[in-house]
Amino acid sequence: MKLITHNMLTSKCLKGVVTGYPLAISATNIKVTEVDFNPDFIVRIIPKIDWEVFWKAADSIGHSDGLPQTVESKLHDNNDFLKKVHRVLLEVEIDEGHLTCPESGRQFPITKGIPNMLLTEAENKFAMLLKSANDLYHEVFAPMPRQI
Repeated sequence: MKLITHNMLTSKCLKGVVTGYPLAISATNIKVTEVDFNPDFIVRIIPKIDWEVFWKAADSIGHSDGLPQTVESKLHDNNDFLKKVHRVLLEVEIDEGHLTCPESGRQFPITKGIPNMLLTEAENKFAMLLKSANDLYHEVFAPMPRQI
């Protein structure tokens, strides 16, 4: 799992979880695979990632060297900075380990670089029940005019 993926994952579909973000990383095997450097992509993706979460994730797996804890706009013109971000965001991959929900403690395994975020049968039934209740609420109350 690349850190660009980690930056987007949440476990908020679990019962009692409000945000489920960011997921904590516990890596048992990390690999680095070279990827063609595309500075334009890196410049466009930086504003879309949660930098604080990205930096903490990189630090938790021992790959934060050279990355600033905050990003300033002038760094977008610094090719060395862009290469460091590229390396950590796209080349470093958690091959084995797990992710942990910060609210429930539920762990999601990472196997062969793929995080398994599938819910158990009980978790899935609860999520479906919540969706049904939400749909029913909007079906019943949305058409009603607001009274002042």
